[in-house]
Amino acid sequence: MRMLVRLVLGLLVLKAVVAGPRFSRQVDLDSYDSANYDVDLDNLNSENQDIYDYDDGLTIDDPQIEIGTLAPPDYNYPVPEASLEEQEQEEEEEEEEMPLKPQLIPQGSGGSGVLMGPDTQKGMPTCLLCTCLGGSVYCDDLKLDSVPPLPKDTTHFYARYNRITKINKSDFAFLNKLKRIDLTANEITSVDDRAFMALPELEELVIRENHISQLPALPETMTLIDASHNNIGTKGIHNEAFKDMTSLLYLYLTDNHVDYIPVPLPDSLRSLHLQRNNIQMMHEDTFCNLKDFNYIRNALEDIRLDGNPINLSRTPQAYICLPRIPIGDLI
Repeated sequence: MRMLVRLVLGLLVLKAVVAGPRFSRQVDLDSYDSANYDVDLDNLNSENQDIYDYDDGLTIDDPQIEIGTLAPPDYNYPVPEASLEEQEQEEEEEEEEMPLKPQLIPQGSGGSGVLMGPDTQKGMPTCLLCTCLGGSVYCDDLKLDSVPPLPKDTTHFYARYNRITKINKSDFAFLNKLKRIDLTANEITSVDDRAFMALPELEELVIRENHISQLPALPETMTLIDASHNNIGTKGIHNEAFKDMTSLLYLYLTDNHVDYIPVPLPDSLRSLHLQRNNIQMMHEDTFCNLKDFNYIRNALEDIRLDGNPINLSRTPQAYICLPRIPIGDLI
């Protein structure tokens, strides 16, 4: 009985398997292979050989593409913390790259200050009160009553149209690069006689339109002196004040009270303006050398004596060495 039951169950399982799609598909494939794959293997091998025998066009220098695994994704892996020494080194490098802060540096007028110049009496640095461009300091029309402390590297100083009344010796102390000073139209009545003598590079002094009566001593490096429109009188110029100024080109003393031509004048002089003074006479050797008639003074082409009570026709020998006669009254 048991054998009969097992036989029946086996038949049922076999029937179910035969009826399944996978079994039927496999039977179809087997029948397809037996019907269609009865081919000539030799011809197939020769055709396959023809298919795969092709010129890939690559040379030995052409890069070959290798099949491999893909590159790993670019993860941001955590960076290990730097050591204490490396952190300190990085901080020092950052400090060096940062812009420099103003430092205290020696400045002019015997004082010290920041990069904006030493502090003035108004409680602010000179280069905030004035305008500093390179070595030039412009303090025009600021109602100043004294010369402000200047940076040590000042080369040109302009303080026109202010209320400065006095020039002290300390105003320009230690300014070894100063070349030009322009104090036009102030109220200066007094100038320390040694105020400019300690300036080794000074070339130009413009002190016109003030109230000075005494022209201070000046270094031999001068090329231009303009003290016009002041109160300089008979004793207002040092004896032989311009004799050793071998580079002097321009001397302007217009509108003062000078009563003589301040000789001797250097051979370098080109222009001499003495108009509207009190000059009444001239010597024949004022400009020329009477002992040497071959002496010619070619540089001095501009002499202004107009507005003086002098008759130029009385001293004709005084101009024979000049390229031009002075401008003034000939009657």
